[in-house]
Amino acid sequence: MTAPGTRAGTSAAADTDDDLDVEEALALVREPREPRQDATAAPTHRGAHAQGEYAHGGPSAHRHRATPWPQARETAARAARSGARRAPVSVPLADALGLTLAAPLDALTDLPSFDTSAMDGWAVAGPGPWDVREEGVLAGHAQPEPLTDGEAVRIATGARIPADTTAVLRSEHGRLDAQGRLHATRETVHGQDIRPRGQECRSGDQLLPVGTLATPAVLGLAAAAGYDTVTAVPRPRVEVLILGDELLTEGLPHDGLIRDALGPMLPPWLRALGAEVTAVRRLGDDAKALYKAITSSTADLVVTTGGTASGPVDHIHPTLERIGAELLVDGVKVRPGHPMLLARTKQNQHLVGLPGNPLAAISGLLTLAEPLLRTLAAHPAPEPYAMPLAEATHGHPYDTRLVPVVLRGDTAIPLHYNGPAMLRGIAAADALAVVPPGGAQQGEETELLDLPWAAAGIGVCFT
Repeated sequence: MTAPGTRAGTSAAADTDDDLDVEEALALVREPREPRQDATAAPTHRGAHAQGEYAHGGPSAHRHRATPWPQARETAARAARSGARRAPVSVPLADALGLTLAAPLDALTDLPSFDTSAMDGWAVAGPGPWDVREEGVLAGHAQPEPLTDGEAVRIATGARIPADTTAVLRSEHGRLDAQGRLHATRETVHGQDIRPRGQECRSGDQLLPVGTLATPAVLGLAAAAGYDTVTAVPRPRVEVLILGDELLTEGLPHDGLIRDALGPMLPPWLRALGAEVTAVRRLGDDAKALYKAITSSTADLVVTTGGTASGPVDHIHPTLERIGAELLVDGVKVRPGHPMLLARTKQNQHLVGLPGNPLAAISGLLTLAEPLLRTLAAHPAPEPYAMPLAEATHGHPYDTRLVPVVLRGDTAIPLHYNGPAMLRGIAAADALAVVPPGGAQQGEETELLDLPWAAAGIGVCFT
C-alpha cells in the first residue's frame, strides 16, 4: 500500500511546512466567546481552564483554549454516555454484523441436537466384519432404523446416528470384501467419530455474554443455536451535511470550483465506524438551510464539513449559538484539523464539525466522531499500540500531529502528501501515527491509529 515514490529515507515533512492553512488561521483569530452558562449542563473541558483565558482575545487565547488531542477524544466518548440509554433492537442475523449484543446469547437447543456422524463412512454395531445395508443414511433425513450387532450402514457427515451404533468407521479405514462384507483396516474404538447430543452445549447454556461483538463467527453460532434474530445495540444514526458553494459533484475543477472529496468519502468511512448514514445533504453556504437541517434532524450525530473557522460564510458557530447548543470541544490541539468542534445540540444528539480540508476532516473524524460513535454502539475501545518510526518525523511546536503511515514489518513508514488538503498520503496508508508536539526521532515508538479497513478488511468493516 506504499504510495509510489515513497522512500523510507526521506522525511515525511518534505511535502508540508509549518504554516497554517487558511481555515486554521481563521480559527486562531476567531474572537473568543464566553461559554454558555447552564446550571444543568454536563461539565465540559472548559472547566479545567482559567477564566482569564476567555477574557482576552487573539490567537494566543484560542491556542490555550483548544483542547489537547487525548482529552478531546475522551470528551467525545464521555459525551456519548451522557444521554438516555439507547433501547436495544431485534435484528435479523443478516443485518447484525458489527453490532454489539444487548442480551446474552443462550442456547435454544442442545448442540448438536441429536447424535451425529462426524465423518463420511459407515455406522457400525458390534465387532466386525459387518454386513452392510443397501440404503445409506444421509444428513437431513429422519431417524434411521436401529442397527443390530454385526451390521453396518453407509453414513454421511452430519447425518443422524442409528440407535445402537458402536462407532463410525471412516471411509478410508474400511474395505469391502468380495462378498460385500465390511472390514476395518485399523482398530475401531467405541464412540469414535460420533458427535453426541449436547457435546457443545445444552439448551439454556450461555454461549456469549452481553457486549459481544457480532462477528461472522458469532452470527454462525447464533444460527446454529436456533436464532433468527439477535438483540443488539442499534447502529448510531448519522446525518452528513456538506457545506460550501465551491464544491462540484462531477467533472473537473474549473473557474474556482473544486471537486467535493468529502461527500464520497465520509459516508462509507462512517459506516466503517459502525454508523448508519441516514442522509447526505449538500447545503452550500446557506445559514438558513444549515439551521433548518440541524434543528430538524433526528440523527444521533450530525456531521458537518467546513465552516468551523471564522470566515465570512462560516456559519457553524453562529448556528450553534442560535440553537443554544453546548460546545464541548471548540478547537483541538492537533494538526491537521485544529478547528474541529463537538457540540451537544439536543439531549440525545451531538454535532461534530469537521474542517473543510480533506485530511483535516479525517483528523476530526478520528478525533471526535470515532470515540463518540464507538461509545454509542457499545464497542470496546481498541487497545493502544505503538511502533517505531522508520525515520524522523516533523512535529508541530505545540500540537499533536497525525501523519499517514504504512506498516512494514515492525516499523511505521511516514508517507508524503500529508498536508491538510491532501488525500494522496492517506489513500495509501494503513494507519495514522500520533506524533507528539516537537516531532519524533527515527526509531521512536509512536502511537498508531488503525484505519478501519486495515484493521478488519473491507468486506468486514463496510457493513
